[in-house]
Amino acid sequence: MSSLYSIGLLSLTEIFADFALKKYATEGGLLLLSYGLIGYAGVVYLLIQVLRGSSVLMMNAAWDGISAIMESAMAFIVLGERFHDPNQYIGLGLIVLGLFFLKIPLK
Repeated sequence: MSSLYSIGLLSLTEIFADFALKKYATEGGLLLLSYGLIGYAGVVYLLIQVLRGSSVLMMNAAWDGISAIMESAMAFIVLGERFHDPNQYIGLGLIVLGLFFLKIPLK
C-alpha cells in the first residue's frame, strides 16, 4: 500500500485530526478532542499499512511533502491562514518539485 493514493489518504486523515485538535485547542469540547484522537489512531493504522510496502525513507519524504501541500491548501482555504513572507509560497512550490523527483507510484 505504498502509492500516491495511500500517502494521500494518510495525509487526509492527518489533516482531519489536526483540524479537529486545532478547533479543540481554541474552543474546547470532548467531541473535538475525540475526533482528533480517533484521527491520529487512523494515522497510525494507515502508516503501518504504507510501511508494509515502502521504505521509511520514501514513506517519510512522500508523506511530508504531500501532507505539507494538502494541509497548507486546506489551511489557506478553510481557515483563511496566510504566510507572512512571499518566499514561503516559493517553498511550497519547491516541495511540489521535490515530490515530482520522488516519482511516487500512482497505484
